Amino acid sequence: MSSGDGLPSQTSNKPTFTEIQASALVESVFGFKVSKIQPLPSYDDQNFHVCISRTKDSTDDPVEYVLKISNTESSQTPDLIEMQNHVIMFLRAAGFPTPSVCRTKGDNTISLMSIDSGSEIKSYLVRMLTYLPGRPIAEVAISHQQLYEIGRLAAQLDKTLEEFHHPKLNLLHRENFIWNLKNVPLLEKYIGALSQNRNREIVEQVIQLFKEEVMTKLSHFRECINHGDLNDHNILVDSKSASGDAVYQVSGILDFGDMSYGYYVFEVAITIMYMMIESTNPIQVGGHILAGFESVIPLTAVERSALFVLVCSRFSQSLVMAAYSCQLYPDNKEYLMITAKTGWQHLQQLFDMGQKAVEEIWFETAKSYESRISV
Repeated sequence: MSSGDGLPSQTSNKPTFTEIQASALVESVFGFKVSKIQPLPSYDDQNFHVCISRTKDSTDDPVEYVLKISNTESSQTPDLIEMQNHVIMFLRAAGFPTPSVCRTKGDNTISLMSIDSGSEIKSYLVRMLTYLPGRPIAEVAISHQQLYEIGRLAAQLDKTLEEFHHPKLNLLHRENFIWNLKNVPLLEKYIGALSQNRNREIVEQVIQLFKEEVMTKLSHFRECINHGDLNDHNILVDSKSASGDAVYQVSGILDFGDMSYGYYVFEVAITIMYMMIESTNPIQVGGHILAGFESVIPLTAVERSALFVLVCSRFSQSLVMAAYSCQLYPDNKEYLMITAKTGWQHLQQLFDMGQKAVEEIWFETAKSYESRISV
């Protein structure tokens, strides 16, 4: 979603490059001639889908890329964004379907561009990744088995990142990063974006539950690097036909901008929450994701006991920050409110059912996988 501290503000200055300006960037920074370019939806950065003209010497090179222009606030942390590029390259080398990172003409993974906006000089970090095939999970109906595979993927990501080394790895300790689940209490600064109604009451209760039931247990959770944003638009799938039915396989993992140090249980909770968004039976989702995750990294009893509050917490983060961001960027409301279309309804349902009833469904569903030969 965002880099820097993750707090949307007027000072973050979302880039507003035209397609002509973006094409010029691609040519000047990366040396490619653009044949077609179009904007892609984004949170507070600016992305373009770029098609390049092939040259006689580069017939095997990819012809489709994503140009990513960071907002001015994120552009002040080039080391963090460069490390994200190294993570993407590391995971690709390990076999994950992440993009390839395109080198600049100067053989770097990022470039800082200074632009005269008339009243001031603004600097934007620019980078380019290969465009991955597939459709976002949000656009397809996925099966229980595929939810299981997504849970497994989330665990494999975290486990593989245990082997990632970088001299500036400490930058992932993002203490005031709003999208780290550890920082749910920071929502109190933004809760004024919600009307005085039941939704706000629920979020206030979630924050209190988080303080009482999660913050007191953090020392018992196992720490790791989290992707932190495995949402239904950041996982791409390709369909393969089997007996007339579409079988979807993950073809792409996108957006490492919310990476930070967290805990295994955070990744499970975040993945459950986002996979609930488009589901016709959202409460069931958690059990399938949990089963897949635990086939790689079994959770401890104390981690499991926090899962319900953590899923509610991620809903609260997403919904509060969407409402707040809409006040800053009303023109981007349609994209910002994607989660809110069903998110409030799901959060209310979780609260109405209560932790015990929801956990029973999740844990029994996860347990049912233990006897399956295919696992």
